[in-house]
Amino acid sequence: MSDFPTTTRVVIIGGGVVGASCTYHIAKAGWDCVLLEKNELTAGSTWHAAGNCPSFSTSWAVMNMQRYSLELYRTLADEVDYPMNYHVTGSIRLGHTKERMQEFERARAMGRYQGLDLEMMAVEDIKDRYPFIETHDLAGALFDPDDGDIDPAQLTQALAKGARQMGARIERFCPATGVTRNGNEWIVHTDKGDIACEKVVNAAGYYAQRVGEWFKPYGGRTVPMAVMSHQYFLTEPVPELEVWSKENGKLPLLRDVDSSYYLRQEKYGLNLGPYERNCKAHWVTPDDPMPDDFSFQLYPDDLERLEWYIEDAMARVPILGASGVGRVINGPIPYAPDGLPLIGPMPGVPNAFEACVFTFGITQGGGAGKVLAEWVTEGQTEWDMWAVDPRRFTDYTDQDYCNQKAIEVYGHEYAMHFPHHEWPAGRDKKLSPVHDKVVAAGGVMGAYNGWERANWFAKPGDDTSEESTHTWARSGPWQQRIKEECEAVRDHCGVLDLPGFSRFKIHGPGADEWLRGLVTGALPKIGRIGLVYFADDRGRIVTEMSVTREAEDLFVLVTAASAQWHDREWLERHMPEDAAFTLEDWTTRMSTLIVTGPAARDYLGQVCKGDLTLPWLSFQDSEIAGAWVALLRVSFAGELGWELHAENADIPAIYDAVIAAGAKPFGMYALNALRLEKGYRAWKGDLSTDYTMFEGGLDRFVKLDKPQDFPGKAALMKEKQQGIKKRFVTLTVDAGNCDAPYMSTLWHDGQVVGETTSGGWGYRVHASIALGMLRADLAVPGTELQIDIYGEMRKAVVQKDEPLWDPQNERLLA
Repeated sequence: MSDFPTTTRVVIIGGGVVGASCTYHIAKAGWDCVLLEKNELTAGSTWHAAGNCPSFSTSWAVMNMQRYSLELYRTLADEVDYPMNYHVTGSIRLGHTKERMQEFERARAMGRYQGLDLEMMAVEDIKDRYPFIETHDLAGALFDPDDGDIDPAQLTQALAKGARQMGARIERFCPATGVTRNGNEWIVHTDKGDIACEKVVNAAGYYAQRVGEWFKPYGGRTVPMAVMSHQYFLTEPVPELEVWSKENGKLPLLRDVDSSYYLRQEKYGLNLGPYERNCKAHWVTPDDPMPDDFSFQLYPDDLERLEWYIEDAMARVPILGASGVGRVINGPIPYAPDGLPLIGPMPGVPNAFEACVFTFGITQGGGAGKVLAEWVTEGQTEWDMWAVDPRRFTDYTDQDYCNQKAIEVYGHEYAMHFPHHEWPAGRDKKLSPVHDKVVAAGGVMGAYNGWERANWFAKPGDDTSEESTHTWARSGPWQQRIKEECEAVRDHCGVLDLPGFSRFKIHGPGADEWLRGLVTGALPKIGRIGLVYFADDRGRIVTEMSVTREAEDLFVLVTAASAQWHDREWLERHMPEDAAFTLEDWTTRMSTLIVTGPAARDYLGQVCKGDLTLPWLSFQDSEIAGAWVALLRVSFAGELGWELHAENADIPAIYDAVIAAGAKPFGMYALNALRLEKGYRAWKGDLSTDYTMFEGGLDRFVKLDKPQDFPGKAALMKEKQQGIKKRFVTLTVDAGNCDAPYMSTLWHDGQVVGETTSGGWGYRVHASIALGMLRADLAVPGTELQIDIYGEMRKAVVQKDEPLWDPQNERLLA
C-alpha cells in the first residue's frame, strides 16, 4: 500500500477501547501515532464487554482514573460527533454486613474528596430507587449517581474517530508480527510493511503476553497475566419491568457485592453477571492452547457453574425469574495477579510501554489513555499511578503464580481488602534463608514483592485463621502480640528477618559526581550512611534510598522491596551512555536482619567482633558466627540498633547467634507501628509523586545551594519562593477501634483540608497515629481537625514537627 505509514512517533498495538483511548490521548497531546489492529476495532474483550461504568473504587489511583473516564464519556459523543448509547442510571451497591458498610463509607469519603457524590443509603430507602428488590437481610447500601452503562463498540469508535480527527492513523486488519530495535528506534513489523517509531505501546488485551514476548531480547519479561472466562446472560423481556420502565425510566444498576454479581436492566430485560468462586481460566494448559486469532469469538456456555448466583439473584430480585434466558455471553477477560491493569513503562525495555490486562477496561479506558499518554509524551503522570504500574510485579510472577492469583481475584472480585488480611494463593515464591526458622517460631507471614516476611508472631492457641482477619479494626489475635513485640524492642532487643531489600551496588570512576547530581541533597562521607531522595522535574518525590559509601566511588543503595524494578530503572535511565562506573542489582544475593533495642549493643557484643561504639549512621565490616557481615548503625524502629547485611548462605548462622544472645523476633506490623511513632515515611504511601519534597516535609534533604543541578531543582526553588500549599504532619487521633487508613480525609470547619497517607497504633506512645498532608496554614501544632475513619468523624490534633517517641533521638544515638 503506497500510503501505509512507515514512520511515526508512537505505535499502539491493539484496537480495543484502551488502545483507542491511548491513540486519542497521544494524538491530543500533539504526537503522531499509529494504531495497529489485527482485525476490526473492538474484536477482543471490548466487543463482548458488558459496558458497566462505575466510579467506585477503594484505590485512590483507580478512582481517579475511573472518574476521569466518566467525565470524558459525558462529552465525547458531542466532541467527535459520534452518537453513543450511554445511560447514566446510577447504581446501588448492597451491603450485607457492618464491615461492608464501613468499606462503603471509606469509598464515599475518597469520592467526596475527588468531587464524586457517592451516597450512603439506609435499608428503608433502597426500594424507593429499586422497587423489585428484597431487602430484609441487608445492612444498607451505597448509591453512585455517576454509574451506568455504555456501548463498548460505540465508545471505541468514538475514541477512534476523535483520534483520526487529530491526525492519528488507525490501521485495521493489520496485525503487528514483531518488533526489532535499530539504534534508538523501534521497528514494528506488520504484514503490510514496517513502521519505524520512537515508542511502542502494548495494548493487546488478552494477547498482551504474546506481544510482550517480542520485547524479551531487549530486556523484557513475560507479561504477568492469565485469561479468565467471564459469563453473563441476558433475559427475555420482563413484562413487569417493561410497564414500570415506561413510566419511570431505567432501573439503577444493582451490585450485590457480598454475593458477587451485578444485575443491570437491558432494554426491558435483565443482565446478570456473576463473579463465581468456581471460576475457570482458559488457555493455560497444553490441551487448551491460545488460538492465533479469537476475534469476535466466545467460549461455549457454561451456566451450571453460575447456578448458586442465579438462585441468589432471583431471591434478591424475584422478577429475574419471570422470563427465560435470551442470550449467554462467555468471553475472555485478562487478569493481572492483583486484578488491576498494567499501565506505564514496560519493565526493562527502553521506550516501550504497557496499557493492557484490563479487567474493567470500559470504565477505566478513558483514564488509562490519559495516564499512558502522559507516560509516553511527558515521562511522568499527573497522579501517582503506582497501583497500576507494570513494575510493581517483579521476577516472582511466573505463570503458576499468575494463574493462581487470577482465579483467586476473579472469585473474590468484590472482596474487601482488610488491613491484616493476606491472600493465600501464589505464596512462598521468595523465601528468606531462615524462612523455616521464622515459621517455626510462630511467624504469621505476609508477601512483600513476593518475599515472605513475618507480619507477627503467634503463640500456641492464637487464632491465625484467614477469617479472623476479616475486620477493619485494630483489635484481633495479633494485637497483643504486636504490643509485646514493640515492648521487646522498646525495653530489650528485637530481631526482624527482612529479606528482599532492593539493593544496588554502584562503583567506578565518576559514580560520586553522577550520584551527587541526581539526589536532592548531599552524599555521605566514606564509611558513613545517608538517606537520600530523588525527585522528578516537578520536584515531586520519586523515591527514597539509604546510601552506604564504602569508598570514594563505591556506593551501596538500599530501598524498599517493592521498589526494585522501579528504582533500578530510575537509576539506569539517568546513567550517561559513556559511564565508566557500573550498576549491579544485588537484591537476591544478600539478605538483612534488623537488630534493635536498648540492649542491642550488649546482645550483639556477645557474638560480634565489630566496634559497637561507632556512632549512628556509621558502617563497618565485621564477623558473626564465622561469617562476614556488614554492620549499619541505623534503625527504622527508632531505637539503638543495627542492620546486619550478609550473604544469603550465612544468614542462618547469624540469625541463630543473635537469637541465642537474647533478641526476640518481631514482625512487620510491629515495625510499622514503631516507624509511625518516629514519623518515618513509607514509600508509595507517605512518599509518592503526588507530593513535592517540601510538601513531604523533607526540606532538610534538599540543598538548593549545591552547585550541581538535580532533577526538580528549578521547580523546588520556584515552590519555595511562591509558598508551599501542603505540609506533612503527624497527628494523634481519637480513633476508636479503627486506625486511619490511607487517604482518609482531614476536615476543618466543614471543609476537606487534607488526607492521611498512613496510620496505625503506637504501642510506645499509647495512641493512634496518622501521618498526612494538610493545608499549609493549618499545619500548626495544636490545630484540631477531624478525620473521616470508615464514616466516623474522629478528632485529630496536629503534633510538633518532631518524633512522638524519643523526640530528641537520644535512644537512637545512645
